[in-house]
Amino acid sequence: MALIPMTIERPSWSLSPWDNPSILREDEFFRPLNLEQLWIQLQKDCGITLDKNKFQAHVDVQQFRPEEIKVKVANDNTITVEGKHEEKRDDHGFISREFVRKYVLPRDCNVQEMKSKLSSDGVLVIEAPKKPEDQKLQIREIPIQYTGPINKTVPINVPERKLGRQGSVHIEVKRE
Repeated sequence: MALIPMTIERPSWSLSPWDNPSILREDEFFRPLNLEQLWIQLQKDCGITLDKNKFQAHVDVQQFRPEEIKVKVANDNTITVEGKHEEKRDDHGFISREFVRKYVLPRDCNVQEMKSKLSSDGVLVIEAPKKPEDQKLQIREIPIQYTGPINKTVPINVPERKLGRQGSVHIEVKRE
């Protein structure tokens, strides 16, 4: 008996697992993903905390000395953390390390009061408090300057059907 007719007669002996329809119906294969647990795990791994009072980022920089680390803030609420050191001699040769991480702050964070701390175990903590409620929406009145009386000729084009002929009328506007 040939091998090809056997696989056609018995689907459980097929060459590909996709050919077996019983595998495709298993509940384990088609269970929905738990995206909430995945999101929580991603947030733990990247070291970002955002709550109602502050934004906080934890960066592992234990391979760098404090003078090799820079934290910068741009006008668009972007924090850039950079670390770089030149080639160092190691047991196996030379080592050169460099990293750049960028974080976008929420709009309601106060960039002026942002702080960064480096712990003794090499964890850099960047913290930006949120703005108080009264600072979030600031409405201020813009004063209007008066420059004096207006003496201006304004040309107005009037359509032909309203006046009977096409032309322009000059109206002199004076303010007293």
